[in-house]
Amino acid sequence: MPGKKPSRAEVQESERAWELKEIQGLIDLLIDREIQEFEMEKDGMRIRILRGRSAATAADHPVSGNSHAAVSVGSAEPVSVPAVLPPQEPAAPEPAPEASEEGLHVMKSPMVGTFFAAPSPDAPPFVNVGDQVHVGQVLCIIEAMKLMNEIESEFAGEIVRIHVENGQPVEYGQPLFTIKSS
Repeated sequence: MPGKKPSRAEVQESERAWELKEIQGLIDLLIDREIQEFEMEKDGMRIRILRGRSAATAADHPVSGNSHAAVSVGSAEPVSVPAVLPPQEPAAPEPAPEASEEGLHVMKSPMVGTFFAAPSPDAPPFVNVGDQVHVGQVLCIIEAMKLMNEIESEFAGEIVRIHVENGQPVEYGQPLFTIKSS
């Protein structure tokens, strides 16, 4: 009927369908950018998306061989939502830094984002292997949600290894630099 006002249930169902489309669009964006973990709060709704199998998701959200995204909205329990992903080769594990050597410190990513070694595409990198750095010196930039975050050194010493390449996506806790104390 043309003049019929939708019921409250119909309005809620329509809003829920729109939210699910928005969430699926967000999942698709995270897949395109190869981001493994994402959390956001908007208008009183909190959403957390985890892709793949990490230590946190393996225990809380067992998954089969297919990739899934764990989605948590509001105070509801997280649910496992199949994410339509192209088949991916398993990533080769990154060799562990020689932490047993005395004086080596690993700077890890404090967030999920995109690693940039220089302040702009035409500028030289902030640091290179062999450079001496001091506490508080900018080592790189991590772009997260269109914000450029300068990552400062927590240690003084010599850069002995850069674990990621310019423009590469990084995850929370992923090694970025190995620094040998001076």
